[in-house]
Amino acid sequence: QVQLVESGGGLVQAGGSLRLSCAASGHAFRSYSVAWFRQAPGKERDFVAGISWSGDKTYADSAKGRFAISRERNTATLQMNSLKPDDTAVYFCAAQAVGGSRAAANYGYWGQGTQVTVVS
Repeated sequence: QVQLVESGGGLVQAGGSLRLSCAASGHAFRSYSVAWFRQAPGKERDFVAGISWSGDKTYADSAKGRFAISRERNTATLQMNSLKPDDTAVYFCAAQAVGGSRAAANYGYWGQGTQVTVVS
């Protein structure tokens, strides 16, 4: 029922910024929790930031103070500032119909991902 499409990835210098967008379709999307995950080559898919249907926000330690998640209507965004080479990964938008979680297995809907590359 829910389809997610990410955009906004690209190549950026260390210290720069990117804004990722997640466009969602689906009747009940506004009642879903949304999260951003990222996966670098050879690594696990890790939680980055999440926002519940009620607006509660959580961040991974690596994202605190640098990233900001928000949502409006059927679009979720991830503003990323002060980017580091370690932020290089494919970023995925995910959604679930239950409360927010940091575990990827709890999310039933995923986008295709957008590549973020940060160079020094």
